[in-house]
Amino acid sequence: MSEFEFGFVSVLVFLSLAFLFVFGVLVAGRFVRPRRPSREKASVYECGERPIGKAWFNFNPRFYIIALVFLIFDVEIAFTFPVATVFSAWVKAGKAALVYSELALFVGILLVGLAYVWRKGDLDWLKKLDHDA
Repeated sequence: MSEFEFGFVSVLVFLSLAFLFVFGVLVAGRFVRPRRPSREKASVYECGERPIGKAWFNFNPRFYIIALVFLIFDVEIAFTFPVATVFSAWVKAGKAALVYSELALFVGILLVGLAYVWRKGDLDWLKKLDHDA
């Protein structure tokens, strides 16, 4: 058996064991947990308050835009943190200027995106519509 085949078989065995574990826990939980359905348990639960009104309504798209902007800057931190942790080793290796310029370019692009979104008014919580002006 070659090294490639051994690696493939190892991954296949690991995935099958993971699948069997998850399936086994779900099946065991079905038999072990108590089942006492009631009208109160079937009702919608939101922050400990009883539901008021209908659940089907449209959300304002600004919620999604602000969430996406947050995710962009969250990903920025996720990409910047590993660079910051090994930056001192790169300084010793003489790569500090190159890495710093790449990181500054990355953060600069994100800041331009933030300025664009800010200028466009997508970060304003109460945004005036064109016909309101």
